[in-house]
Amino acid sequence: MRCREFFYLQWSCTIRLVCLIGVFVSVYALPVNAQSRDKELNAEYPDKQYVNLLKQASQSSLRGDRLAQADQQQRIGLLLYHEGNYAAGIRYLLLAQSLLRQAKQTDRLAANLNELGTVYYYNRQAGLARRQFNEALTIYRRTGSRQGLAQTYGNIGHLYEKEGDLPTALHYQRLALTQYRGINQPAGLAAIYENLGSIYEDQNRYDSARAYYRAALAVVPKADWNSQIGLINNLGDIHRKTGHYQQALAYYRQCARQSRHVADKYQLNGAYRDLGKTFQLLQQHDSAYHYFEASHDLTDTIYAAETNRQIALMQTLYDVERKNNQITELNARQQLNTLITGGTVAGLLLVGGLAVVIISRQRLKIRAEAARSQQAAQIYQTQRELMQAELTNKQLSEENLRYQLQLNGQQLTSHTLHLIQKNQVLDELRADLTTLLNDDKRDQRRQLKQVVQKIGQSFSHDKNWDDFRATFDQVHPQFLADLTSQYPTLTSAERRLAALLRMNMTSGDTATLLGISADSLRVSRYRLRKKLGLAEGESLTAFMQRL
Repeated sequence: MRCREFFYLQWSCTIRLVCLIGVFVSVYALPVNAQSRDKELNAEYPDKQYVNLLKQASQSSLRGDRLAQADQQQRIGLLLYHEGNYAAGIRYLLLAQSLLRQAKQTDRLAANLNELGTVYYYNRQAGLARRQFNEALTIYRRTGSRQGLAQTYGNIGHLYEKEGDLPTALHYQRLALTQYRGINQPAGLAAIYENLGSIYEDQNRYDSARAYYRAALAVVPKADWNSQIGLINNLGDIHRKTGHYQQALAYYRQCARQSRHVADKYQLNGAYRDLGKTFQLLQQHDSAYHYFEASHDLTDTIYAAETNRQIALMQTLYDVERKNNQITELNARQQLNTLITGGTVAGLLLVGGLAVVIISRQRLKIRAEAARSQQAAQIYQTQRELMQAELTNKQLSEENLRYQLQLNGQQLTSHTLHLIQKNQVLDELRADLTTLLNDDKRDQRRQLKQVVQKIGQSFSHDKNWDDFRATFDQVHPQFLADLTSQYPTLTSAERRLAALLRMNMTSGDTATLLGISADSLRVSRYRLRKKLGLAEGESLTAFMQRL
């Protein structure tokens, strides 16, 4: 049962520790050139340090001191990076890089490139990290800085190690070691020894790894307690991995003592965890449980402290960003108000000048407008009188036309009645003469027959048709012309019948005017309907009225 509790506790501790890896693992994984800066930036109150650095950067900007401003921007970037805010750290390091490029400070620019490359790497942007390291390497080769070359070689080798390319990583670390051996830089030399030991440990070459860890421990400065504890822990890992558990425990205990002495909770937590692993391998589960429990409690403490630090820093970042936005907004409003005030004054002056010009011109315009209005009124009166006269003329013309139309209608009616009366008289004469022809007197019969023939010829004579048509066309213009164009096969007798139908004459008057009998009129109407294409039952007189 205790074994199950032990493994459950170990798994719980592992999960909790993963949450902290992203925050503080970079401190121990960085090459030594960054670790010296880390101690300064890893303050107890990063939010206060952030605000102080911002103030210093602002003051440097006001003084026009680009180098100081670049240094403070760089320190802010590294502070944010070590608090886990990689994106914000990159932004400030890029600001520092821009200032250093403007100031043409090549060595400081190369150092900033190394810092920026490290942050890019932990932000999982290995390509951008390698680009920064390569540019820094180019600068240091041009300037001949052996320390800069050593640091950059170490960073590149560390990058290849984390990517799993151990032979290339080993090559660059050896290049860095060559550079450090030519200068008096114990801290840098110790870091390269440690990097070489880490590579050999990854290759399971534990003897070489142990030798380099010991070499690093021998040259590391005594004041650099962080590196000393890390190297002691690494030696304990080598003994644990090679089965020398008692030696490993001795190293881990030494690591724990020194961590407690300097109050380094991170290193102490790692020592407790490694002690628990070693006792687990020795099957001493009580001791393993004890150290895992201590690591668990320490992890909670570290996690709470880190959470509070990050919350405070995030709140500070938010407050600063909000204040900057407010300041920017206020400046924009002030500029806008200044522009509005200046524009208003200029506008008032312009309006005043324009008002004087407009008033003077308006007076002239009013006078001219009055003159034009008077002239327009006169023109309007004249046009009105002309239009009235024209309207009177049109009314007289229309009355004249109506009178002429009425007169023509009367003439047409009179002419038609005259024809009817004439034909009626002729018809009566023809009837009387026909009666005389029925007598037995031969001499009179021949002469009377001639008279009857002359009267019959007068019925079919067209001498009065032209006069009738001229008068008819004045009353019903275009009727006969349209009838002829639409029905060209009509005879002159059929056209005369159509004209009489248009006048709405009775059948008796129509037969008399045409000099034919009622039966002949019915036959003529039937033939006309057929030529016009009228349907059965459709009124011929109504058709002529519509046409």
